[in-house]
Amino acid sequence: MVIREYRGYREEEILPLYEQVGWTSYTARPAMLENAFRHSLKVLAAYEGEMLVGLIRVVGDGYSIVYIQDILVLPDYQRKGIGAALLRRVLEDYRHVYQKILMTDNTEKTVQFYTSAGFTPAPDIGCLSFLKIF
Repeated sequence: MVIREYRGYREEEILPLYEQVGWTSYTARPAMLENAFRHSLKVLAAYEGEMLVGLIRVVGDGYSIVYIQDILVLPDYQRKGIGAALLRRVLEDYRHVYQKILMTDNTEKTVQFYTSAGFTPAPDIGCLSFLKIF
């Protein structure tokens, strides 16, 4: 597996990845997803040979805050360290940034994954999150 910066946007590999992990609210709006990629601070991709098997997308200013917006790994490649490798690379690239934030499902699997990477659930530090999806 190789991790490299994802430049450009290749719908033929991005949409199937989002579809296979069940993120159909993104695939239903392909133009929005393409614009999101083009305006991201950074996107890293994990490849097995020529096949895209995972990615992580970061938004923010890169100095005071980064927000890990998307982290996806194809189902057949999950639990093999790919997501952890992508996350470690982003955390290393932005080690100087004051706030590193993400939002995820409240499942035992995801909580364990992110706490093992050093993240703390927001309520544990007295924060309240608000979300409005259009």
